[in-house]
Amino acid sequence: MRMRRKRNLEPRMEACADVLLCRGKPCKNLKEAAETFRALLDLHQIFGNDFPVELEVGCGNGGFLLEKATREPNVNFLAVELCTNVILTAMERVRAAGLKNIRFLNIPAEILECYIPENSIRTIYLNFSTPLPEKSREKQRLTSARFLAIYRKLLTEGGTIEQKTDSAEFFDYSLARYAEAGFAVNAITRDLHNSPYAEGNIVTEYEANFLLQGKPICMGIFEKTSGMG
Repeated sequence: MRMRRKRNLEPRMEACADVLLCRGKPCKNLKEAAETFRALLDLHQIFGNDFPVELEVGCGNGGFLLEKATREPNVNFLAVELCTNVILTAMERVRAAGLKNIRFLNIPAEILECYIPENSIRTIYLNFSTPLPEKSREKQRLTSARFLAIYRKLLTEGGTIEQKTDSAEFFDYSLARYAEAGFAVNAITRDLHNSPYAEGNIVTEYEANFLLQGKPICMGIFEKTSGMG
């Protein structure tokens, strides 16, 4: 079901211009944009410091990064979300909290390279990405070879991807793709909340719902290593 457009969407988006770095597609063809368009962000200028930068792909309503940025004021965060209705809520929450170390990109993840410099991201978070089990939609999965190639370019050497999902099938699929892309496994569990990794974990809204349903949470941390481009 299509999400109802938020009331006064455009004026509210304009009011969040101080935390919104880019919006929309630079051209209709995403493949063309990814290959030819570049408007790279000066992260030092944007944040006014040289703190490490971390990225959440699919930030939703912003609950995870809101907590993360509060806990870690000496880390800068980028949040990517395609749905304008959804990212608006996240931006308004961040502005209300007065957090200065989060900025947003309202763009498709396919064109992250158009805006984020290579070797600039310490950690990428994939929190409960949609599994998209249909074979025809494999390229749209956020852990497909297509996206992992993008993440490799953005991550610093030794940078990591942290993934959480309630789907064991999607997790198995992701593990295979990480191995093919040359990522090392730093941590893995198929029952996060009954593992040593539960300490310090930020429970997202989706995560809380899955826990109420009795679903175990799969979690992995995967490190970019040299030798694969």
